[in-house]
Amino acid sequence: MTAATIPGYDYGTEQVARSPLSMADFELLKQAVLFGPDDERYLRMAGDVLADQIEDVLDLWYGFVGSHPHLVYYFTDGRGNAEQAYLTAVRRRFGQWILDTCRRPYDQAWLDYAHEIGLRHHRSKKNKTDHVVAVPHIHFRYMVAFIYPITATIKPFLAKKGHSAEEVEGMYQAWFKSVVMQVALWSAPYVPAGDF
Repeated sequence: MTAATIPGYDYGTEQVARSPLSMADFELLKQAVLFGPDDERYLRMAGDVLADQIEDVLDLWYGFVGSHPHLVYYFTDGRGNAEQAYLTAVRRRFGQWILDTCRRPYDQAWLDYAHEIGLRHHRSKKNKTDHVVAVPHIHFRYMVAFIYPITATIKPFLAKKGHSAEEVEGMYQAWFKSVVMQVALWSAPYVPAGDF
């Protein structure tokens, strides 16, 4: 499946909400997580390493979520019935997110889509993209908490293609910085106006 055929994947389109941050603000956020040109280079390398491992990464992440009822809850109707079509649609976009994290330029379109992802976790847009009736809001504490599993679990995948320990660490640190930065961007809908 190509990015163009993933249902609900609206990267770079008019359907995507505009980020509340300016590009100047975004540059300051990059500085705050020590994200620079070397990280961009390492992320491109990570994209090459991960491209044929996406399904394995998603299997691990979905296994983690599925093994914790309080996390899989957000993919249910609130009474324990999983929305399978929702899980499948989100999985496809999650796989594309891995590639976008590694390969897309961190420009206005990337910034806007990061904001859109935040909206889709928040009650303002959750479920609307996929037209499902699932729990209407993901609590913010799990957005922040999920930084660790989606960071810690990526390193073994980065080490599978024979890169040096230094290169693997560079890819891992770049991934970590990007994930922290993205979760900060995803938090905008959760934060009162003027506080973000």
